[in-house]
Amino acid sequence: MQLNKLKTWINASRPKTLWAAIAPVIIGTAMAYSDGKMHLLAGLVALAAAILIQIGTNFANDYFDFINGIDNKDRLGPVRATESGLISPGTMKRAFIIVFLTAFLIGLYLIWRGGWPVLIIGMLSILFGILYTSGPYPLGYYGFGDIFVLVFFGPVAVGGTYYVQALDITVPVVIAGLSPGLISMALLTVNNLRDIYTDKKAGKKTLAVRFGEFFTRIEYLVALLVACSVPLILIFIDSDHPYSLAAVSVFLFALPSIKAVLFNDIGSGLNLVLTRTGIILLVYSLVFSLGWIV
Repeated sequence: MQLNKLKTWINASRPKTLWAAIAPVIIGTAMAYSDGKMHLLAGLVALAAAILIQIGTNFANDYFDFINGIDNKDRLGPVRATESGLISPGTMKRAFIIVFLTAFLIGLYLIWRGGWPVLIIGMLSILFGILYTSGPYPLGYYGFGDIFVLVFFGPVAVGGTYYVQALDITVPVVIAGLSPGLISMALLTVNNLRDIYTDKKAGKKTLAVRFGEFFTRIEYLVALLVACSVPLILIFIDSDHPYSLAAVSVFLFALPSIKAVLFNDIGSGLNLVLTRTGIILLVYSLVFSLGWIV
């Protein structure tokens, strides 16, 4: 019984989405290491805080999508814990509050180390994690989710990770952050494409609902193409890391997923593409980071 309950909570945390939190920390830490400014404890705390904020956001999303009537029996994605009755709404609400509070508490070390910029980043990350699916104007329900993901899982996450270690920030770090942000946006795009009809029925106005299937399919392609092109831009700014160009080849690894998004029918089959896109994000972060520090 306890094992089943644990499995339910693990599934509710949406582990396949956690690469969006982990990848920017890998890249930011690698760039700090390359500059001789890596701080192991700060990096590990940043990683823990990022994962907790992502889990808290997922729990909040699970809760508010149920409360707002977005999740229902017609959805094509994985089972949601609150909607399915596996976890009560009250329990899920307490869970995301506890997770966000834990993230803040361990983040106090980063605030002590990095000062008010870290406090602002942390508070905004938690605030938008809640406002993504709650409040009078939920970001995810009105087409702002893509921008939120691009910014906070991209330059903000990579730059924040670098800053808490180096206590400084550079232009290449901010630009490098675009890649994980764009691939994370591609993750969201697949999710929105899969749910386009159920979201439309529920009144959720994602970019997919607003602009249609064709736009969403092209958005996925462009997000991955630009993400894998970022190392080409960086080489003109900082030519000391030529092996980071190996990350461009990740686009070839992404071609099967791109083909599926461009040409396959909308349906639960996109769940597999969602998983593959998470792997693309992990592979990109590892290849780029290794190339940057070699």
